[in-house]
Amino acid sequence: MTEKKKRNEFLDWVIALGIAFLVVGAIRYLFFTPIIVDGESMMPTLHTQDRMIVNKLGYKIGEPERFDIVVFHATEEKDYIKRVIGLPGDHVEYKDDTLYINGKKYDEPYLDEYKKELLDGPLTESFTLEERTGKTTVPEGEIFVMGDNRRYSKDSRQIGTVPIDEVMGKTSFVFWPLSDLRFVK
Repeated sequence: MTEKKKRNEFLDWVIALGIAFLVVGAIRYLFFTPIIVDGESMMPTLHTQDRMIVNKLGYKIGEPERFDIVVFHATEEKDYIKRVIGLPGDHVEYKDDTLYINGKKYDEPYLDEYKKELLDGPLTESFTLEERTGKTTVPEGEIFVMGDNRRYSKDSRQIGTVPIDEVMGKTSFVFWPLSDLRFVK
C-alpha cells in the first residue's frame, strides 16, 4: 500500500468517526438523553440510582399527558423527576388520600403498593391547589407535578407549578441496573 493510499484511508476513518460522533451527539441532545434518579421522591415506582432514558421528542411536539413521568429543570443546577398530576386549566385537590381533578375522582394504581404499607395515616395529605399555590387552576403553559413518595417529595406543593418549557421530556424506561430493566407507568 502506498503512503498516499494509507493517508486517504486514515482520513476516511477520521471523517467516518467524526460523522458518527456528530450523529450520536445530535440524537442525544435533540431526542433522547440518559438520567440517573437521585433520591427517593418517586419510590416505589423508581429507586435512587435507577438509570432511565428521557424522550425529549414528545415534549417538543405536544403537551404532557396526565400521569406522565417527566424530567424538568427545577433550578439551574438540578433536574427533578416527577409525575404530572395537573394540566393547564385543572383544579387539583386531595381529600382523604384520594385525587380529585376538576371534581372528578382519579385512581392512582401506582400508589397502591405504598398505601398498603402505611400504618400511620394517609400517603397524601389533604390539600387544594389554591392552598398550595394561591391559584384556583393550573395556569396555561404550566403543569402540577408530584413525586410518588408523597410524604418525602419536593414537588409542586412546595415549588409551585412548573412551566412546560422547563420540561426536558418524558421517561418510562429503566435500563439500569439490568436486574431492574423495565417500563414504568
